[in-house]
Amino acid sequence: MSVATVIPSVWAAALLASLKKAHVYAQEGVVNRDYEGEIAQAGDSVRINSIGSITTFDVTRNTDIPDPETLTAEQQTLLIDQSKGFNFQVDDADKVQARPNLMEAAMEEAGFALRDAADLSIAGLYTGVAAGNTIGTDLSPIVPTAETAYEYLVDLDVKLSEANVPSAGRWVVVPAWFHGLLRKDKRFVEAGTAAGDMVRVNGEIGMAGNFRVLMSNNVPNATGTKYKIMAGHRIAITYAEQIASIEAYRMEKRFADALKGLHLYGRKLIRPTAIAVLTANRA
Repeated sequence: MSVATVIPSVWAAALLASLKKAHVYAQEGVVNRDYEGEIAQAGDSVRINSIGSITTFDVTRNTDIPDPETLTAEQQTLLIDQSKGFNFQVDDADKVQARPNLMEAAMEEAGFALRDAADLSIAGLYTGVAAGNTIGTDLSPIVPTAETAYEYLVDLDVKLSEANVPSAGRWVVVPAWFHGLLRKDKRFVEAGTAAGDMVRVNGEIGMAGNFRVLMSNNVPNATGTKYKIMAGHRIAITYAEQIASIEAYRMEKRFADALKGLHLYGRKLIRPTAIAVLTANRA
């Protein structure tokens, strides 16, 4: 029995589930998927409407209120402009049907590869950060230490507060070395706190400076320096994805089955004031 008998929609669902488990930048809570809907092909787009501020006024008894103001509307477009694919084969000698874990592992590897591409794409949106929401620059990057790393997260939190970003649900994605600095700070890993206990258990996530802390090796950096540590709220970035196609087929000139797939996605920074960026060098 060949792989070609596998139902494509089942494979697609399995791969998308793997993607969502593997995402860091693209996971729900970091981004929003409010406009995902149906994605049929690359080039599809979603129109996003937003309403401008509404002014208030004092109401005086027995006095006419002002004429109604005209609402201002802004429209943005989320374009599904990213297309990534995979295509691999399994030789009959491997007896893939007798060892289904082999195909499962291959699909998982495909999911990881697609995850990296999507995460890197979202991580690169830091370039759209609003003026004033940055700490450090490429010319003068911050060099955090075990004593100051936590303090810089607090500073990022202040930037978001000054931009009226909701306090609950804030996140920050840091590289492994920065996370290591945080773990040396008793404020981050303090005995008896739920966050501290969680950090000691898995070493990858905790709470610091009002942020949910995530670690990723996809934090943008230039030649190992100038790491762009992005903090924000889910309202800042919208993301949509779909496994558009999974095709199992028999290779014509080989005794092998093959599987190919197409991943479509789009991402957009729709609220530049809802992220803040720290440019940091490793000491």
